[in-house]
Amino acid sequence: MSVAPVSVDLVTDPVCPWCWLGLRYWRDARAMVPDIVTETVLRPFQLDAGVPRGGTPYRDYMARKFAAASPGAPDRFKAMREHLEQAGPSVGIVFNFDAIEIRPNTLNAHRLIRWAQGQELGETVLDLIHKAFFEEQRDIGAPDVLAELAGEAGMDGDVVRDLLGTDRDSAEVQREEQFYRSLGVQGVPCFIFNGRFAVSGEEAPDMLAGAIAEAAKSPAAQD
Repeated sequence: MSVAPVSVDLVTDPVCPWCWLGLRYWRDARAMVPDIVTETVLRPFQLDAGVPRGGTPYRDYMARKFAAASPGAPDRFKAMREHLEQAGPSVGIVFNFDAIEIRPNTLNAHRLIRWAQGQELGETVLDLIHKAFFEEQRDIGAPDVLAELAGEAGMDGDVVRDLLGTDRDSAEVQREEQFYRSLGVQGVPCFIFNGRFAVSGEEAPDMLAGAIAEAAKSPAAQD
C-alpha cells in the first residue's frame, strides 16, 4: 500500500537567519526518512513589511528595533547571534552579521521565490537569497541582485528583471502572507504538516524527521 505524500507549507522570510538554518535542517531531515515523499511549498512572511522598498541601513534598523524592545533585548540578540554563528558551519552556513549594510524589504524576494517554485527551483532560489544576504552582503531587495540570483539558479534572469519592474504577483504574495497570519503564524520558520499541525522555529533535523513520520500517519484532508 502506497503512502500519500506529506504536504508541508514552509512559511519563511529570506532575512530571517533562523529560516536559513531551518531550510538546511529541513533538507537533512528529509534525507533521514527517504521512504516518505514530501511536497514542500514555500510560503511568504515578511517580518517587517514596513521597511522601505529601497531598504534601510542595517545597523540603524537593528539599533531601533532593539531599543524599542525590553531592556535585556541587546544581550539576547548577542546570544542569538553567537548561537547562529556556531550552529551555521555544521550545515555549510556562514553568518556575517557585522558586514551586512542594508536591511531590505523582502516583497521582491518573495515574488521571485513564487516564480521559482513554478520551475521547481524554489528551495534553490531561497537558499541562494539567504546566502547572498547573510554571507555575501548583497542587497536582496534590489531587482538586479535578484535577477542575478535567478540566473544562478537556472532561471532566465532577464525575464525576472523585467517582471520585477512590474507589480506582477505583489498582491498575491501579500494576500498569501495575510492568510498564514490569520492562521496564527507569528514567527518563522514555521512548518505546517498536511494542514494538521505546525512546528515553529529552527528545530533539529531529527525532530523534523519525526514530524514527517508523524504526518505520514495522518494524510492531508481531501476537499
